Amino acid sequence: MVKLLLCLGCGMAIAVAMLELRQQELELKHRSARLQEQIEGQQAKLWNQQLQIAIYTAPSALAKTVGQHQLELVPEGKLGEAGVADANSGDDRDGGGGF
Repeated sequence: MVKLLLCLGCGMAIAVAMLELRQQELELKHRSARLQEQIEGQQAKLWNQQLQIAIYTAPSALAKTVGQHQLELVPEGKLGEAGVADANSGDDRDGGGGF
């Protein structure tokens, strides 16, 4: 009889512990999902900022700004087709070795 009560008590303790662990798991999953949503929101905001920077620094936008303000600017290097300094021009003024 004592062994049966001891087994029942241990079984109840294990059941309570399992329920507590499941509750903690659910709370952690909820918290993780909320953090993931926040990360995705911040990432979308960052991508939007990067897009805005790219729009404002595009060669056509820069040329328009220079033209509007009548700035007398001369490019330092030859521009390639994509609007980026040509890496194969051999002009290594900063001594960076092309990196």
